[in-house]
Amino acid sequence: MKLYKFLSIAVLVGALTSCNDWLDGVENKSSVDDAAVFNTEETIDQYVDGFYTWIGTYGQLNMDNRQFSGSWTEAMTDIFKYSGSFLFARAGHPNEYAEQAVPMNPDSDRLSCWDNAYSAIRRVNQFLTLEEKYAGGYREELRTRWQAQARFFRAFMYFQLAKRHGGVILFDALPDGPNKARSTEEETWNFIEKDLDFAIANLPKTWTGANKGRISKYAAFAFKSRAMLYAERWQKAYDAADSVIVHGGYGLVENYAQAWAGNNSEAIIECDYNQNLGPNTQFDFYYTPSTDGSTGACGPAPTQELVESYEKVDGTKIDWTPWHGTTTTPPPYDQLEPRFSATVLYPGCTWKGKTLDMSVQGPNVTYFDYGTQPQAQGNNCTGYLVRKLLNENMTDVVNVRSAQPWVELRYAEVLLNKAEAAYRLDKMGEARSAINEVRARVNLPAKNSTGTGLWNDYMNERKIELAFEGQLYWDMVRWRLAHTAYNNYRRHGVKVSNGTYTYVVVDNVDLKYSEKCYILPIPQSEINNNNLIVQYDNWK
Repeated sequence: MKLYKFLSIAVLVGALTSCNDWLDGVENKSSVDDAAVFNTEETIDQYVDGFYTWIGTYGQLNMDNRQFSGSWTEAMTDIFKYSGSFLFARAGHPNEYAEQAVPMNPDSDRLSCWDNAYSAIRRVNQFLTLEEKYAGGYREELRTRWQAQARFFRAFMYFQLAKRHGGVILFDALPDGPNKARSTEEETWNFIEKDLDFAIANLPKTWTGANKGRISKYAAFAFKSRAMLYAERWQKAYDAADSVIVHGGYGLVENYAQAWAGNNSEAIIECDYNQNLGPNTQFDFYYTPSTDGSTGACGPAPTQELVESYEKVDGTKIDWTPWHGTTTTPPPYDQLEPRFSATVLYPGCTWKGKTLDMSVQGPNVTYFDYGTQPQAQGNNCTGYLVRKLLNENMTDVVNVRSAQPWVELRYAEVLLNKAEAAYRLDKMGEARSAINEVRARVNLPAKNSTGTGLWNDYMNERKIELAFEGQLYWDMVRWRLAHTAYNNYRRHGVKVSNGTYTYVVVDNVDLKYSEKCYILPIPQSEINNNNLIVQYDNWK
């Protein structure tokens, strides 16, 4: 069965640009103008197409995304650190969040997406209102497919709110006033589940022709498998994942390095870009090594903690103790399993035909101690750079925009979602089987662990497989492990100088994480404008 992914945004750019501007103010137009939107199937499709852009908005490749105000949430975990120390997006701000016990407040929170999400939800509800009013003359099949796509994206946006805020304000129609109370967390997940179930029931298994790439039944099932893990509805997460595995027609690609490339059997939900016409990104400009001529300031810096999370090719772990000091012996990078070299650029590796000298004396990708440089400009403070998600075929990252697809959800995650749900349901054999299917792709031996050992194996497998795909931080939050795992410690890297390898601390202070941050505060602006909203108890 062929892959059916998100419709290429590039194909729709002309329509989306004009349509978005037009529809943003549709509620202010006359009824004649409102009705005109629904004159043809094409214009209705264009309205719905605007919802698809939100996938890229919350992806890692979008430099103005809402994942973390343009930065990666991985920067608040043990696997990644931005090298720049100057306070601005994609450099100092993520480090600031990692270094403070309570880095946000109701007036300022870079992790929040409250306003953006509710603006999107209003657009969906506006569409559903107008569709009900003006689309009565269309075939019922067409109408339910439009409604199903809209409700999928409403669920997608409420998921963004729920994973940050728990119980939020629920709207299934346009608001009739500024005041509405917050619903419970259970009610919020019920709402999300209901929208996803409607999408599943009314979307086709496949799309063809010009519609190929729209959200399908099994894409909605796949997203439900993720959402229900956050809701801790294990059976529903298990069932959704299993439906994708058994009936979806997806599969793991042979080469892990192609797993996030898009347009393949593994990509279930993806956002495509267009290098020339747009929309496109500056991802490669900001994240590529300085060997490419980039003056970007990110300095993406995977940590030694991430490196040591990888197994050897035979499934055993390396004893890194000899490299936790100073030595002239090169670290055993060549002994690590294939996902390491596909994810991390390390000292002495090859990038675009060049051997990367990431030492203090390096002519390119120069190492510097954290805090000494306000901007990284393609250099780094851990001795490592990110390889994953970059387009190695780009020869000019300065003058050419990036068009690497963003794969929001891929088949490997569905397998891991099933593994987690199966573990919670005491289906240990099925949990191991799903984990081992992911491992088999890179020729790692099967895991035979049980109980706590199996859970630890699962967490590490998920961290490695989905590294830098925007999952780890939120996983640790929903598992309620962040306040212990990411508190009172400092991350590490390797400093290479004149052939000597030194294990170094790359944080100037101990990292902090408070349990208070598991539920983000309601913005003060919402409280000021809504007489029925009450701040969460932990933020009063």
